[in-house]
Amino acid sequence: MITVKGHTVQEEFIRQSGLTDINSYPQWARNILQATQEKKRQVVHHDVFAMMKEGRLPSRAMRNFLIAGWPVIEQFPQYMAVNLCKIRYGRSRGEDLARKYLLHNIRVEQNHADHWVNWATACGVARAELLTVTAPIESLALSHSCWHTCERDSLATSMAATNLAIEGATGEWSTRVCASTVYENTFDQDVRHKAMRWLNIHARYDDTHPWEALDIICTLIGNVAIPSYQSLLELRVGQSYDYMTMSLDQCLAQPKK
Repeated sequence: MITVKGHTVQEEFIRQSGLTDINSYPQWARNILQATQEKKRQVVHHDVFAMMKEGRLPSRAMRNFLIAGWPVIEQFPQYMAVNLCKIRYGRSRGEDLARKYLLHNIRVEQNHADHWVNWATACGVARAELLTVTAPIESLALSHSCWHTCERDSLATSMAATNLAIEGATGEWSTRVCASTVYENTFDQDVRHKAMRWLNIHARYDDTHPWEALDIICTLIGNVAIPSYQSLLELRVGQSYDYMTMSLDQCLAQPKK
């Protein structure tokens, strides 16, 4: 028996097969992914991304999306930094894996805010506007939720809410938008590369980052998770998807008169 963060597991998890093979992971983890699959689908297949991919997202909705997404884009490295502070080197194999993952991803994320600003600028949203306009409450709910889980929950739980759920859904929707050249061709050629940089990066690398996070989460918890802890993980992952959908919905909402 092993005690990790106040809960007990019966045996250590060591992945024996492919990183991106769902069957490589314990049943409790597969249950969580299955239980939250529909919430994730609502994010990935949201009308915002369907219209963006087809180059028909109204400019007002595009502006709303870029402003709404900014708080989480700007703060995401900070969420990971908070999680990094929970780790003590050498205390467990899971924490050592998490330490390497978080340190690497903080470096990866350092330029993403610049890429988002370039995307916004190409869409007619000035840098000053992006930095000063307060995002709507529906969008701030996601960033507040991220801060809450990273400050209050265990390392595994907060990584599930951020690196697994948010990065996972983002990697999938950005891949869908980049699946054709319709959207990128809406930009003039002289700004196209900078405008598409954020999308192209996430479409390329986020296919493995969430799986790496899942591997770490399972290593931290073990082959068996007590039901109450599994329920908490499912709740946090589902909340991240719910808040993402809420933010996307408001991007398409008609202005209040």
